[in-house]
Amino acid sequence: MQYRFFTIPGADPGEAAEELNRFLRSVRVLQVSRHFDVAAQAWRLAVEYLDGAPGSGGGRGRGRNRVDYREVLEPEEFARFDRLRAWRKEQAEKEGVPTYAIFTNEQLAAIVRLEHPDRAALGGIDGIGESRLNKYGDSLLELLAAGPGELEK
Repeated sequence: MQYRFFTIPGADPGEAAEELNRFLRSVRVLQVSRHFDVAAQAWRLAVEYLDGAPGSGGGRGRGRNRVDYREVLEPEEFARFDRLRAWRKEQAEKEGVPTYAIFTNEQLAAIVRLEHPDRAALGGIDGIGESRLNKYGDSLLELLAAGPGELEK
């Protein structure tokens, strides 16, 4: 995995935004971190990506840009990711919704990468708002705190 950094001026994003969009279309994006730099009046973005253009399936699901999380996560992170996927599947079945309605793979990967997981850190992940925090936050934090063997009991 690699990183590329962008600065997008707030007042006139023009060409800088076009460059970012061209780049995003040309790689397999894993995660985008963004921060508005008040002093510079510009967005600072860090794009984590894999070489290679996204899949050209164009539709939903399997043909799209699939990421092999075994390749991009450390072994310990992948073990937590796998536990969270199993939990997500169980939740989705209970609620009768697709798994991505609980959390996307990208969100699960961001969760397992958190250095100090807590409600505030979970809420800082794109797409995880107050509603998801209230519904799933405690369960997620409990899963993240548990060791691998503790969950099989």
